[in-house]
Formats: sequence, structure tokens, C-alpha cells
Amino acid sequence: MAKSRNNLLGVGGQRKKLSRAEQQGAGSARGADRKAAEDKKQELVRRMRERAGNQAATTTASEPGEQDVSPAQS
Repeated sequence: MAKSRNNLLGVGGQRKKLSRAEQQGAGSARGADRKAAEDKKQELVRRMRERAGNQAATTTASEPGEQDVSPAQS
């Protein structure tokens, strides 16, 4: 009998084998590396947002049309 092509059982890859330490909840060095990389990324994003905010504030303050000029009373 011909093999059916409609059977998708097993599609999607294989599960990772867990070491004894990972089974006991100790985690792996790979997880720690991912955490460190995520922390670095968050810090970089925070610094970039601060710089962008500072540049926007500096640009708005240095615009000549936005200075506080009060009309002279006569």
C-alpha cells in the first residue's frame, strides 16, 4: 500500500534532551547566557531611549521660534 502524505505526525522538530541537572531544576549555562544577553540588550535599549529623549529636548529648546517672548506693554 502506498504511504499517505496526509499524515503530519512528527512534523515540527524534536524535543531537546534534558540533562540530569536540568531535570532537577538547576538549569543550564545556556539559560544563564541568554539571561545575560537579554540584560545587555535591555540596558542598550534604555541608553538609546535616554539619548533620543535628550536629543529631542535639546532640539526643541534650541528652536528660535519657541523662546518665551512677552510683548512689551505701552
